Amino acid sequence: MDSTIWTGLVLFAQEGAKPPMGGWISILTLWLPIGLLFYFLLIRPQRREQAKRQSMIDSLKKNDRVITTGGIYGLVTNVHREGNEVTIKVDDSNNTKLRVTVSSIASVLDDGSSDIASSK
Repeated sequence: MDSTIWTGLVLFAQEGAKPPMGGWISILTLWLPIGLLFYFLLIRPQRREQAKRQSMIDSLKKNDRVITTGGIYGLVTNVHREGNEVTIKVDDSNNTKLRVTVSSIASVLDDGSSDIASSK
């Protein structure tokens, strides 16, 4: 078995023939669509979501109603970007405030959803 392989390689080298390209074409026709599918179903939507979240965090300002990743509703009273810190007021009667990191803000509520959240 080994001698036939070596004999075939020696004859192939002596003829100066190029290896067949059919192998590469079949590999590309298989893996290229898989790569494109992977990109369009996983990578591209994740990048869009990251860009959307980053723009939401960049536009965070005082008096925005927010929800933290822990599920705490609050009103932004101070944004300190250099310190990566946001102060939110969570209770009006006690004037209770929390200091959280900017990345712990899950979403900013708009006017319509803040009315729904406060009525619960």
